[in-house]
Amino acid sequence: MVAKTKGGHPPKVCEHCGLEFEWRKKWERDWDSVRYCSERCKRTAKSTPHDG
Repeated sequence: MVAKTKGGHPPKVCEHCGLEFEWRKKWERDWDSVRYCSERCKRTAKSTPHDG
């Protein structure tokens, strides 16, 4: 499934899993700072050390 423009916001790509995800009402105030598609990806990314 391909994410679509929703609420006037284009889809984003999750920094952890690479999945395209759509804007959600719960992210209305901070859509510009959303980087992960889910809390699970956010937790996993923060517990995994970065290369560099």
